[in-house]
Amino acid sequence: MGTYVAKAADLAASNKKWYLIDAKGKTLGRLSTEVAKILMGKHKPEYTPNQDMGDFVIVINADKVVLTGNKVNEKLYRHHTGYPGGLKEVTYKDMVVRHPILPVEEAVRGMLPKNALGRQMFRKLKVYAGAEHEHQAQKPEVYEI
Repeated sequence: MGTYVAKAADLAASNKKWYLIDAKGKTLGRLSTEVAKILMGKHKPEYTPNQDMGDFVIVINADKVVLTGNKVNEKLYRHHTGYPGGLKEVTYKDMVVRHPILPVEEAVRGMLPKNALGRQMFRKLKVYAGAEHEHQAQKPEVYEI
């Protein structure tokens, strides 16, 4: 038995595929787990945890993603301004109005590694609120969830 070790040629950007995922009517968490798997490369047999083996993902219709239960009103997004008493909270309902792509991005970011490799993987995610995207030249293949 041998251990597979990814080579530089396997990690080249030319070997990366582009996937197109339509988020319309999909549950936020279930969509995010699939997107995170693709970004990390866990869908490939040659997956290596310490390398960026993943592919590029384009998510369209991010503003039409669905949340179950009463999360639309109760889910909170928190951030701190850096000043004393600067904790800001925004509900999902308000966040979708202001920044329709942010809930999808934050859900996927939370499922990636919290280090430099995770940030590199996150850069391969392209999220769009509508059905139009600017990556036609990459010939993305449709990925069904």
